[in-house]
Amino acid sequence: MSVESDETADVATLELTPPSAFAFIAGQFNMLYVFGLGETAISISGDAAEEGRIVHTVRAVGAVSSAITRLCRDQVIGVRGPYGSYWPVAESEGSDIIIVAGGLGLAPLRPVIYHVLAHREQYGKVALLYGARGPGEILYRRELEAWRRGVDITVTVDHAAADWRGNVGVVPAMIPRAPVDPNRAVAMVCGPEIMMRFTVDALRQRGLAMDRISISMERNMKCAIGQCGHCQFGPAFVCRDGPVFRFDRIAPFFNIREI
Repeated sequence: MSVESDETADVATLELTPPSAFAFIAGQFNMLYVFGLGETAISISGDAAEEGRIVHTVRAVGAVSSAITRLCRDQVIGVRGPYGSYWPVAESEGSDIIIVAGGLGLAPLRPVIYHVLAHREQYGKVALLYGARGPGEILYRRELEAWRRGVDITVTVDHAAADWRGNVGVVPAMIPRAPVDPNRAVAMVCGPEIMMRFTVDALRQRGLAMDRISISMERNMKCAIGQCGHCQFGPAFVCRDGPVFRFDRIAPFFNIREI
């Protein structure tokens, strides 16, 4: 493996070289195993068209993820997967696309952007709304600029110093200005759960139907096969039935705090 880049002070993007071709669909995840420590579920953040590498963007928040971000070139890591459901990129051909990401939630949506740009003529208008806590927390800075050639991009931050010239505010507030037709748009959303709740509300107010909104519920996944019960979400298991859910299928229990 090799370190592709350090995104922020506690986030790194890692490139793994598999022993054979590796195929996945945008939205799926792998279980990454550090020998002697354990494993953790991490979304795949690379290009699904490139079968010779596996890319993950990882935040150091626990023992395993912190060890992953400290790995050096040519070290070995365990990988099992891919697992889980995926973003409706193929089903959305012919539609406008609105991608809404908060913080590290841009990583699971990065493969969607790669796919859309590679097949740009098959989609209508495409908008990316991306929110970060501050300018220093913004991921994929160079790619964001390159993506502007085919995607309308709005970046906003919660807090900024005086030298920041961009938007300040929460990302759901950007939705009314997104240049898409709500009658033909499909939304794909990933970020902190509180952000996704407000984002879904804003998308519904904009006129998007619930069955045209997909969200990624990446929380508490431990086993990836629906056996341990850690990621149970109402009647579903996030690792087995998700992490990507069409919103109309989970709307009845999405806002219940106890779930």
